[in-house]
Amino acid sequence: MGRDHAQITPGEMKVPAREEWGDFVLSRGGHLLQSWSWGEFKGRFGWDTERLAVRDAGGELEGVAQVLIRPLPLGSLAYVPKGPVALPDDRETWVRLLHMLREFGRERGATFLRVEPDWEGEFPLSELLVGEGFRVSDEAIQPRTTIVVSLEGEEEEILSQMKSKTRYNVRLAKRKGVTVREGGEEDVSLFYGLMEETRERDAFGIHDGQYYLEAWRTFVAQDQARLLLAYYGDEPLGGLMAFAFGSSAYYLYGASSDRHRNLMPNHLLQWRAMLWARERGCTGYDLWGIPDEAGEDEEDMEEVSKRGGLWGVYRFKRGFGGRVVRYAPSYDYVYSRVLYWLGTRMYGRMRGT
Repeated sequence: MGRDHAQITPGEMKVPAREEWGDFVLSRGGHLLQSWSWGEFKGRFGWDTERLAVRDAGGELEGVAQVLIRPLPLGSLAYVPKGPVALPDDRETWVRLLHMLREFGRERGATFLRVEPDWEGEFPLSELLVGEGFRVSDEAIQPRTTIVVSLEGEEEEILSQMKSKTRYNVRLAKRKGVTVREGGEEDVSLFYGLMEETRERDAFGIHDGQYYLEAWRTFVAQDQARLLLAYYGDEPLGGLMAFAFGSSAYYLYGASSDRHRNLMPNHLLQWRAMLWARERGCTGYDLWGIPDEAGEDEEDMEEVSKRGGLWGVYRFKRGFGGRVVRYAPSYDYVYSRVLYWLGTRMYGRMRGT
């Protein structure tokens, strides 16, 4: 873990503590990846976590940026996931934050600084970022396109927005005897075994087992996540980890067995995760990542599934209804053009969550 930084104003030098940071990020509708807990979590896996803040003359927080720093094969990356956090119409705060971030990256000897604003559609301050020396990046660390399912209304209203086959599969799983249980710390190894099975079958990248164990310890203990496992009798068929922060919930990690896939356990898992999030007061459930080429227009799902890769995942997620959301692009501030050019071609897209 690293040190914290604050924009110092007359009479005010206080750096945000955990509670103040959390209250501010929540009050601005900030993302889970800008939460204090996320910084702690990533700090255990090769990232150095730093926190920057801007205050007004009276000492009130106006903007924050949680920065993750990591060595790369060539140089290092300073990264602001789903941030900074500030009101989009507060141009002065954004200017101060961007200046602080640029100087911070320079002090840390970063090859480049990447910010990924948590903003749907065209970022309203894109011109400001470019004017401050940032360039639009073709790459993103977190998924740029996703599906968000509304959790508002009664359960039947949420079910009604799903495609009929998905709704049928949710009910089929229950009729056929699939049950969903909440997993404890002792079940994380079982979940990881399912992750390994999924990796072998679908050629997906996963983290090591300790990563998911620390995720459970960090977020479930604070009532910000749940590990859910689907069983047929005593046989585990699938699992997922869902997270909640403010009014949003996120499906970040999921896995399934090759056995009894006809029982549709993953459909019931997602439904139970949505119900958990709804009970916590969340109004949206982010299914976290679909191909960038996917659109909101009605598509031939049978044809989509033939494309392979993430398209099969997209077909599954699209069945839950919701809306396709495309976020603003990433912006990079480059300190070493040569290392940036070489590095981005050597390491390609970095894994996000």
